[in-house]
Amino acid sequence: MKIKLLSAAAIVALAVAGGAIAAGDPMVGGAPMYANKNIIQNAVNSKDHTTLVAAVKAGGLVDTLQGAGPFTVFAPTNAAFAALPLGTVDTLLKPENKDALDKILTYHVIPRRLDSRMLDQQITMGGGKAVLKTVQGEPLTIQGSGKNLMVTDEKGGTAHITIADVYQSNGVIQVVDKVLLPN
Repeated sequence: MKIKLLSAAAIVALAVAGGAIAAGDPMVGGAPMYANKNIIQNAVNSKDHTTLVAAVKAGGLVDTLQGAGPFTVFAPTNAAFAALPLGTVDTLLKPENKDALDKILTYHVIPRRLDSRMLDQQITMGGGKAVLKTVQGEPLTIQGSGKNLMVTDEKGGTAHITIADVYQSNGVIQVVDKVLLPN
């Protein structure tokens, strides 16, 4: 039996193609997410979060998300924003709609660090669901366990956490597949 050895570069290429690195900093949107950098410093490098970054800039929330935190950010991907009705993102990015944009963006932020282990604890204590108050003021409901967590917004829409526990110097990012909408 012959064993073919792969070069270090081939192993890294396979790990990146699979969406994660076995050791070290996780990959999100083709970029490593460094635990010693803040949410904004990491998010600007993710090719899957360019719409979110543009929205955060338009909403004037860059300084907040570069602050000490800690924050948990449920970060919708570009595909999540693209699934909104046609023209929604362009409309929200207009300066006259900053208040509506800020309401949606801050609805994705919890003012504390919650990784999947902590979310599991909250779900257990809540009898199968955790209700978390967002920075915007309205709650999000989390259900599931481990890395299989679902987030439900106030309108009944659901998002799944697709990449969990992306640690940042000022919090943690939970990548989600839908934009969460407050009332």
